[in-house]
Amino acid sequence: MPAGNYRTDRALWYKQLSENRNKVEPIAEDLLADQNSSRRFRPKLALCNFIPEIEKLAKFARQHGFSGIDYSFALENLPRTPALEAEWVKKVSCLEPLEVRYHCPFERVDLGHDDPAKAEEAETLFRRIIRLISKAGGRYVTIHIGLGHDSTEPLSWDTTLEKLRRLVNYGRTMRVRVCLENLAWGWTSKPNLFEKLIRRSGAAVTLDIGHAHACESVQSRQYAVEDFVSPHPDKVCNAHIYHTEIPDIGHIAPQKREDIESRLALLRNIGCNWWVIEIREGEKLLQARKIVDEYLTQKSTTEDSTPGEIDPGREL
Repeated sequence: MPAGNYRTDRALWYKQLSENRNKVEPIAEDLLADQNSSRRFRPKLALCNFIPEIEKLAKFARQHGFSGIDYSFALENLPRTPALEAEWVKKVSCLEPLEVRYHCPFERVDLGHDDPAKAEEAETLFRRIIRLISKAGGRYVTIHIGLGHDSTEPLSWDTTLEKLRRLVNYGRTMRVRVCLENLAWGWTSKPNLFEKLIRRSGAAVTLDIGHAHACESVQSRQYAVEDFVSPHPDKVCNAHIYHTEIPDIGHIAPQKREDIESRLALLRNIGCNWWVIEIREGEKLLQARKIVDEYLTQKSTTEDSTPGEIDPGREL
């Protein structure tokens, strides 16, 4: 179990971060206000591999102006032999020139499982996937802690940290950056614990704005969405874009720009340039894409017409 009180006062938490690092951490208002560094910012927009056939997926992405693919592995489809791995690498190369980043949404596969055998099995699996990604020329992989569990009881905090740190270091040797995603529940749904996992392991961040919106830490107003990134804005490599997540239903697409505008502003102002629209139904995906495009176009138009002005900060 991690040390500390889950209900740490937000102001006290920021003070502790500053003391730990001997510097002032970015505050929410700084991250939400448009800064000159974000002028003319245009992220790469990616989609999930929701179409099983690689060629059809590539065609859909190019047809609708996407720049990349967020490729989620399925455990049952992982190549099991060197020959099958080579075949998979060749198949994924069909996605070029689209950039491909990778995602491991494996339920109940945990580096920090209390059962040493299960923890070792998970670490071996992730190392194997990192090697596979490296062979394909990939540079980023997103993993989870506690996905599919309804309690953290089966997990060990200390083992999680140790094995996550080892996996991050192994990824470096393979030139693959290991990114940890925040979930809607569990340790990574609490910004203070998420920060500890990132800082102590050296992992990068995948910010899921839907999970951040849905989690109890934010819904209770104990924390805010920006608290998932404000301690480490330079480590946010990827973002998953949709409005919110509802249990037993899944990801909900935004209906209007205002649903996600403040969270997109946060991403824009920390310079996160990989935005995955994480909707797996074609029509709803394109609806969400249109809203994201409207936001980016509006920001570009505003900058061109009123150079140097700074919009007031927005609350999430």
